[in-house]
Amino acid sequence: QVQLVESGGGLVQPGGSLRLSCAASGSIFSINAMGWYRQGPGKQRELVAAITSGGSTNYADSVKGRFTISRDNAKNTVYLQMNSLKPEDTAVYYCNADILTIATPKNYWGKGTLVTVSS
Repeated sequence: QVQLVESGGGLVQPGGSLRLSCAASGSIFSINAMGWYRQGPGKQRELVAAITSGGSTNYADSVKGRFTISRDNAKNTVYLQMNSLKPEDTAVYYCNADILTIATPKNYWGKGTLVTVSS
């Protein structure tokens, strides 16, 4: 069984930084794209950033220049470095990954980690 476990969320002041991590575990053969989504209060879930197995990245316009996504393929882990945080970045951040197991490729979600940006 595959699991995605996020960590690193918390309370931070505007202008501050946080680093989120998401580790995949289980019977994993390979991982293709990995990404971070977020869902703010009263909002729909949206893509924040994504990274392919080869390292190509894309970002939501709202976070370009402030957030950086990276991954460690050896550790099956994806990271999200968040700088210059704004109150509007407050949300539950979810990890997402396309994972190939012995059985079949499937899309997986983590349970989320809360990021609160407030003074």
